[in-house]
Amino acid sequence: MTNSRNKGAQFERDIAKKLYQLLGVNFARDLDQYRAADHGDLIPDDPDFPFVIECKRYAAGTGCMPGWWAQAWRAAERTKLLPCVIYKYDRRDIRCVIPLGAVFECSHDYTIEMDLETFAYICREIMADDI
Repeated sequence: MTNSRNKGAQFERDIAKKLYQLLGVNFARDLDQYRAADHGDLIPDDPDFPFVIECKRYAAGTGCMPGWWAQAWRAAERTKLLPCVIYKYDRRDIRCVIPLGAVFECSHDYTIEMDLETFAYICREIMADDI
């Protein structure tokens, strides 16, 4: 495995751990992501979890790249879940991008960006509404 692939795999494990701490939901890395297209990076053990998650870890950049968002949308369409990109650049905080329609009734053409704690709060609210 290359260094960038190791870095990405470690980031996925870190996000799974942080989400468990925030939500109490276990996440496993989806190893099929390397064999088939349109898979998310993390699989929750709770079937009510509303998002398919793409994790991205890079040295430098700004914001969520359009290609990442397109990849998350394809996985979301395949899984019938909402897309989410969780990304981090070196020396920057973790950021999460989801469709604004996950929070408000509006077009899915708009996105909202937040920190991981806010993302976890939104997940809890959506999951509680499904009960």
